Amino acid sequence: MYDVIIIGSGPAGLAAAVYAMRATLKTLVLEKDPMSGGQILSTFEVDNYPGLPKISGMDLGRTMRKHADALGARFVRENVVAVEDAGAYRIVRTEANSYETKTVVLALGANNRKLGVQGEEELLGMGVSYCATCDGAFFQGRPVAVVGGGDAALEEALFLARGCSRVYLIHRRDTFRGAGLLQRQAYETPNITVCLDTVVEAIAGEECVESLMLYNKKEDKRTELEVAGIFISVGTIPNTQKIEGLPERDEQGYVIAGEDCATSMPGVFAAGDCRTKALRQVLTAAADGANAVNSAQRYIYER
Repeated sequence: MYDVIIIGSGPAGLAAAVYAMRATLKTLVLEKDPMSGGQILSTFEVDNYPGLPKISGMDLGRTMRKHADALGARFVRENVVAVEDAGAYRIVRTEANSYETKTVVLALGANNRKLGVQGEEELLGMGVSYCATCDGAFFQGRPVAVVGGGDAALEEALFLARGCSRVYLIHRRDTFRGAGLLQRQAYETPNITVCLDTVVEAIAGEECVESLMLYNKKEDKRTELEVAGIFISVGTIPNTQKIEGLPERDEQGYVIAGEDCATSMPGVFAAGDCRTKALRQVLTAAADGANAVNSAQRYIYER
């Protein structure tokens, strides 16, 4: 019987492991990927994690894992298929085993929705980004593109416009889905160029992004646009689809939980990118991991 089982080993899961071990909880971390770290492993450079400026995503993931290892956290590589509420305890089932635990921390993470075009995977971290607040500072004074039509895309374009020479806001429809205020701000910002009815067909470049191949559906016209980077903001997909018995989720699939990370299932807590929240960053994921374990510890002691 474990005190806590943490499902996932991205920043939220690793922070949860550190806090659980420091609280002397009997802890198991179940991870499906060969390496701990989650999405940050594919980030070329992280420059917004306090105290560790300009660290590579790979190094940050390794550093977090080393911390958990040094405290004696147990990691097992198994794919979780179900979480069950057995009353006094919970059961976590994997493809190979079943584990009993008093509490569960869901640190399942999320994946950015991809465009699925040529060059996207090849140039990831070399001009292709899914987070302006993470990587925007690397493109000061240079032209970039933002792809998307919702609030997040509009906010990213406005953020990037503060430091980039030109921001091309590309959306496949003839109107944006985002809030009217954000739309007005985007249209009124001098260095934002709106490109409606337009899709990205390919991302080109040798060692980094150099240009985009665009197709305007309305004009039936193809053009090449020179940019130093492209920020893709067409949504994220939480990794909650393939596990049975999860707590209540919203219509996008995110586990519903507040700042205490408590979910609709007693003894089960959600941390990081898989939970409902406004800001999904490495820092907020790590904070969730700490909050989730604090709530789990309180849950154990109150019973």
